[in-house]
Amino acid sequence: MRLKPSLVAVLVATLAAAAPAQAGPALLFDAADGKILYSEEMDDQWHPASLTKIMTAYLAFKAIKAGRLRLDDKVICSEHANQQPPSKIGLPVGGELTVELALQALIVKSANDVAIMLAEKISGSELQFVADMNAAARELGMTRTTFANANGLPAFNQVSTARDLAKLARAVSTEFPQYAPYWSMTQMRIGKIRLASHNGLLKTFEGADGLKTGFICDSGFNVVASATRNGRRLMAVVLGEPSGGERNIRAASLLEHGFQQYGWKEMFNSSTIDNVPVPPEARGPVSVRATIQSWDCGNGRRNPAVEARRERIKAAKAKREKAKKANPEAKPEAVATGADASAGPSVKKSPSASGTPAANVTVKKPAASTGAGSATAN
Repeated sequence: MRLKPSLVAVLVATLAAAAPAQAGPALLFDAADGKILYSEEMDDQWHPASLTKIMTAYLAFKAIKAGRLRLDDKVICSEHANQQPPSKIGLPVGGELTVELALQALIVKSANDVAIMLAEKISGSELQFVADMNAAARELGMTRTTFANANGLPAFNQVSTARDLAKLARAVSTEFPQYAPYWSMTQMRIGKIRLASHNGLLKTFEGADGLKTGFICDSGFNVVASATRNGRRLMAVVLGEPSGGERNIRAASLLEHGFQQYGWKEMFNSSTIDNVPVPPEARGPVSVRATIQSWDCGNGRRNPAVEARRERIKAAKAKREKAKKANPEAKPEAVATGADASAGPSVKKSPSASGTPAANVTVKKPAASTGAGSATAN
């Protein structure tokens, strides 16, 4: 159940007061005309992490519009796609998805392997797809953006800015409004496997309808968030927050401020994401790894449940190794690992919700677990 706007405003004000003063770039703008309602270091370069996948989806939509790709076409998991670290679907080499399911997995699950599958389908190779991404960025006026891969996994030269990401988000929303439901999905299914969105605002912020989150240790927690109220759509770009919760608080605070103060901003402001010059003091990329509240980044807050699960996995592994030494001929025993056990397809044929084989996904052999790792770009 979504909170009422008045309750959100009180909650955001309370929580924001306790948030750390240090923050990364931020930008609030009107999706209709690009008018800037608030900005903070919007031209400083930042690692986009999985916000990269907005561009991957944008190029897929363009390929569909051009007739080079169809929603019912199949994308195949190559060895390169299979080797991508989580977050991922975990298809085996040769596994297939329809383009429609692939796009949903890209946006909702933020699947790194699916980003490669789409890139190879559209451009023949990830290398060529990256060239196409950079060409599209230039066409959109993303002057301080460089892409190095299709999914946002760590790469030193993969950089963007809050303003450039705003241009991309506005373009994908205005040029391809028919795919808006993808960006607002809170979950999706592949057969019986349910995959939930990383975008918590979709369930908690009144009017939230997109778009995408991103995280790697060097970037912190990023989001491009959109919300619509009374026919007015605003978008917020937040980069470099130390946790997913603080990312949500800051984005919600910006959006709520925009809806509450929009009249005055509209009357006296003529600055847009297209007409404001880039200041000469705009910085290059930095790493915020030291501030991130995550054990994957070498620090963070201890989560007893996670630690207990890790200990169970460690004990189960030790038990298997001991049993293997005692009886080398014994068949290995499968061990469930909590949430990771259901994170990806684990059957030879992925069934639909009704129990019959799904027509739009093919899994040729069991897939690996898709538990989060330090390379996660989600």
